[in-house]
Amino acid sequence: MPLSSAAPREPIHTRQIECRGFRRADGMWDIEGHLTDTKTYAFDNEWRGEVLPGQPVHQMWVRITLDDELTIRAIEVVTDHGPYPICPAIAPNFQRLKGLSIRKGFIGRVRDLVGGVEGCTHLVEMMGPVATTAFQTIYPLRNRQLRAQGQSPDASRRPRLLNSCHAFAASSEVVKRFWPEFHTEK
Repeated sequence: MPLSSAAPREPIHTRQIECRGFRRADGMWDIEGHLTDTKTYAFDNEWRGEVLPGQPVHQMWVRITLDDELTIRAIEVVTDHGPYPICPAIAPNFQRLKGLSIRKGFIGRVRDLVGGVEGCTHLVEMMGPVATTAFQTIYPLRNRQLRAQGQSPDASRRPRLLNSCHAFAASSEVVKRFWPEFHTEK
């Protein structure tokens, strides 16, 4: 169901973030993110000259390589388009994320390591969707593989999703159905 009809309006800015997850031949996982910002009008940029409608104001890429524990083993970031010529120079700082695991507190830790003047706002913002894509890529495939081998995920472990949103509230019907041992009454 789409949003309701909007008031009359004119499009001005589009931000697109696309994330993709891959299983590598060596057993590791690659998660890639791509961000673009475009305008519907031309504007002058002191360093780039005229930026035309639809031309990227920002175009950035990130690839993290993860092990099965969601620990970053490699990272690559690239800025193809930015408003300033110094934007790509910050890329080496993102190597600080190697060894970091995607778990509770991940985004805060990313901000500690490469936030503010130590990084790029857009690349840091992209790490949230990249992390979510990692979960969506790795856990469903691993669980499916376990079931195909006649095993099941450890049902005695507290589900990572428990209390992560409304649907997974410990008192919800969803938790009652899938994890009755963790269900609580309201």
